Amino acid sequence: MGLFLAVALIFPHWDATAARTPVNLGNAGNFVILAKSGISTVPTSVVTGDIGVSPIESTAITGFSLSLAAASPFATSSMITGKVYAPGYADPTPANLTTAVGDMQTAYTDAAGRSIPDFTELGAGEIGGLTLVPGLYKWGTDVLISSDVTLSGGPNDVWIFQIAGKITQANGTRIHLAGGALAANIFWQAFGNVSLGTTTHFEGIILAQTSISLGTGASINGRLLAQTAVTLEANTVTAPAAGTTPMLVSAAAVTGPYLDAIGQSVNLVSKTFTVPRSGGAQFYRIRSGTAITIKSITISGGNVVITYN
Repeated sequence: MGLFLAVALIFPHWDATAARTPVNLGNAGNFVILAKSGISTVPTSVVTGDIGVSPIESTAITGFSLSLAAASPFATSSMITGKVYAPGYADPTPANLTTAVGDMQTAYTDAAGRSIPDFTELGAGEIGGLTLVPGLYKWGTDVLISSDVTLSGGPNDVWIFQIAGKITQANGTRIHLAGGALAANIFWQAFGNVSLGTTTHFEGIILAQTSISLGTGASINGRLLAQTAVTLEANTVTAPAAGTTPMLVSAAAVTGPYLDAIGQSVNLVSKTFTVPRSGGAQFYRIRSGTAITIKSITISGGNVVITYN
């Protein structure tokens, strides 16, 4: 079975299917802003969703005028509709943050490792003025957004942008969504720093190897997940609405850990998942933005077919 799986992983169709699967954020998806070395703002920013730092302490969260009750696992701020987490707060916050930061790094690696791109070096890194369809995009350079960009697709479509350099969005420009596209299904993986200019608007989840900075008045519908720092300046940051595409996750033990089931496909009309048999015991769950129940699990040839409602 091990040899069979090793061979199956090199089939082009297998990789192409994986490229259309949303990046699993794990516990990092509980945060609208998550950073390892600090989150700062020049007031007044408006943040909707939880924010957190780790392993740096709460002293690296500046400009928010935090309020922390005695023995509380979180702090609050008048600028944040949500909670603020840091390693020095009460349990279970320190352990939860360690997990979330690890999941953030895993998600970055996942996005960076997707293969068989649909588009390579599009526009030599300049995507201003373009309309981008769903798919996997790859650049070995910086990416520049010098004028408005449109992402056009349905609510179940996925965009993954692999960027070896920086992302720079020019002042006053906007990313538009069309056709029902959702920010929750858009992933921007950048090795370099991400800089959104003044009064810009951005859509999607940013997975940055280094820093993310927003110019005065910039806004984002998405998440800022940085492996160094996030810098705000009178910005609006809003967690995206959950995507509608369900995801099958599996584990060898009922207690987990549960990861995206490899090779899965979903039929939204028949409400079924099909995934290759693992050759051993597997436990399945469905991750979704709406309530879903598994109705049946059957074996069909070399596949497991899971029906849900």
